[in-house]
Amino acid sequence: MLQYFVDYKLSANYTGLEEEDNWYAKDFLSYLGIAAQGPNLLFNWANIFIQIGIACKISLYHRLLSVLVANGIYQNTVYGMAAKLPPAYTGAIILGANVSGMFSSLISIGSLAVAPNPRTAAIYYFITALFILSLCFDTYFALPLNRFYKYHELMSQKAIQKKVKETANGPLKVPYWRVFKECSGQCFNIFFTFFVTLAVFPAIDSAIKKYDPDFIINDKYYVEVMCFLTFNVGTAIGSMLPGFGSWPGPRWLWIPVVLRFAFIPLFLLCNYRPPGVERTLQVLIPWDWAYFGLGSLLGLSSGYYSSVAMMYCPG
Repeated sequence: MLQYFVDYKLSANYTGLEEEDNWYAKDFLSYLGIAAQGPNLLFNWANIFIQIGIACKISLYHRLLSVLVANGIYQNTVYGMAAKLPPAYTGAIILGANVSGMFSSLISIGSLAVAPNPRTAAIYYFITALFILSLCFDTYFALPLNRFYKYHELMSQKAIQKKVKETANGPLKVPYWRVFKECSGQCFNIFFTFFVTLAVFPAIDSAIKKYDPDFIINDKYYVEVMCFLTFNVGTAIGSMLPGFGSWPGPRWLWIPVVLRFAFIPLFLLCNYRPPGVERTLQVLIPWDWAYFGLGSLLGLSSGYYSSVAMMYCPG
């Protein structure tokens, strides 16, 4: 691990600094020790003299906020790494996220079958999450060793250095407004695709109950299969389809994206039974298989159009 940082991440080829000027690489272990033990020493002293009691509710909010921030940073970091690669690899990021959703649905169904106790199921969830995070951590450090990624990273660095040389007389300015104008159409497509998807899934989708008591899926697994598994399998398949071709083109993609708004009233016309609310509207789509079809189309279109819109964004 030490050699990875000193010989690669902090090397002259990566940082652009000569060996005699690269003081961080020469004293890497010293800085690593300070970074590892400094906060530990500081907070140990703070705990001796300062006693802070935080309510459980506030502590929970802080933890949830930290998870949201960390997740946002992580996802944007992954998209930033994929931006150095051809557009199809952005679609692969979305495919990976959707496959993870499908995997989570299968884990949830399995936990219902073998661990009906929520506390036991939670332990299995955390163990699985730690295992997946370990794999992600390993692949993150293995990726720069891949020749294909190293080639595109080198091309990206050369492009940045070229722009720096072109603006040697002044600071490098990023034309944010021009970039936004170039990609505004696809930004709308991405936003509206996820807007419709999140308006239905999971809030409305998970509150739709079984209409036919003799339906093939029993009540215990109905929501897990018809809502979560159906949607996540659909998004995974939809994310794969752009690899075989994309339609329509960038100019007309907004049409099917906007038409997806029809999913919202269609799901409400199914046997939608939100908890604590008495339904007054007649159920106009009383067929469980029709609900299954709508859920499949929602996931399929969400995975497909979100992938295509991101791939159409100008690089």
